[in-house]
Amino acid sequence: MPRAFLVVMDSVGCGGAPDADLFFNGTRPDTGANTLAHIAQACAEGRAEEGRSGPLSLPNLDRLGLGEAVRLASGDLTPGLDAQPTGFWGAAREHSMGKDTPSGHWELAGVPVPWDWHYFPDTTPAFPADLVCQVCAVAGTGAILGNCHASGTQIIAEHAAEHIRTGHPICYTSADSVFQIAAHEEHFGLQRLLDLCETLAPSLHAMKVGRVIARPFIGNVTDGFQRTSNRKDYAIAPPAPVLSNWVQDAGGTVHAVGKIGDIFSMQGFDDVVKGTDATLMQALGHLVDTADDGSLTFANFVEFDSLYGHRRDISGYARALEWFDVQLGQILPRLRQGDLLVLTADHGNDPSWSGTDHTREMVPVICANVGHGQAGVVDFVDVAATVAAHLGVPVCGTGKGWL
Repeated sequence: MPRAFLVVMDSVGCGGAPDADLFFNGTRPDTGANTLAHIAQACAEGRAEEGRSGPLSLPNLDRLGLGEAVRLASGDLTPGLDAQPTGFWGAAREHSMGKDTPSGHWELAGVPVPWDWHYFPDTTPAFPADLVCQVCAVAGTGAILGNCHASGTQIIAEHAAEHIRTGHPICYTSADSVFQIAAHEEHFGLQRLLDLCETLAPSLHAMKVGRVIARPFIGNVTDGFQRTSNRKDYAIAPPAPVLSNWVQDAGGTVHAVGKIGDIFSMQGFDDVVKGTDATLMQALGHLVDTADDGSLTFANFVEFDSLYGHRRDISGYARALEWFDVQLGQILPRLRQGDLLVLTADHGNDPSWSGTDHTREMVPVICANVGHGQAGVVDFVDVAATVAAHLGVPVCGTGKGWL
């Protein structure tokens, strides 16, 4: 029986979204944003030389059709990505009116978002008084810190010392539909932070806030503070069965790698592995070697987005892409006959763009181990349909497979 591996390269967009003018970073529309093309151009022009050098080198991804997918979506130049594809490739368009993680992943899994997310205003304070009172009551504190839009690393650096002194949780948001709480794992307590987020999640979900995110950190004033890998997302459950449910209902096993389980509230997953991208790559390789026939592995590699896209670090993003490509080269020969590997993304996060938010883009869709050809421009929901059809699972959404 066939197996399928659906791998989301978080934020690795390829430009060309026809509705990019409706999405913004500050006051600037996302028109023209292109994560992959702009990284490739910066590398070719010598503007991405920190920890790496020269044109962007992604031979494995490019042979599968990555460069062609970028040019199909946007027509933008992609220096260094000019291989003749040996895989099956295309580009996908999102229809949900959000450029956030849940919107992208749910639609890739067959279910577009049927409502408008709630976003907190970019003001200080950002949160309504009744929500602040609820947080304080659940946390047992007299106040919160932050209460604004902020970068996670910056707000921890700004408020960590006061947080340790007072015990007040650090609460912040972003341009995404999120409510994030940062707290010190030792002084505040990791389990206390997780319990706080879990208790608050139902009220925030009722407001159509997509995720409540626990952001634990460690460290001290002398040595600095660092976020840990114990992040946990409490996301709204999808409104209808998604790809993972379809596979389980047909008797298949479904493995989550990365924050996939959190994004879908563990709906339709048998097990989950979390950690750094390096840890997740090991887990993906292990599943390629050992996963049962008929199984689905659904993976997310988040560090492109969290470490480099939001921080507008072109060199770092290029390094991460090149690392991923090397690792992919070790996994591809281990796929079994009949396996399908789909590599795609959930949105863009152009590190050359202004602001710090995601960018509205189309995404590449490249398939390995199923011959070569072009899917053309497809919809996000077609990804779920293609994977389901490959596994012989009924397609419960509106998507159409392309293989």
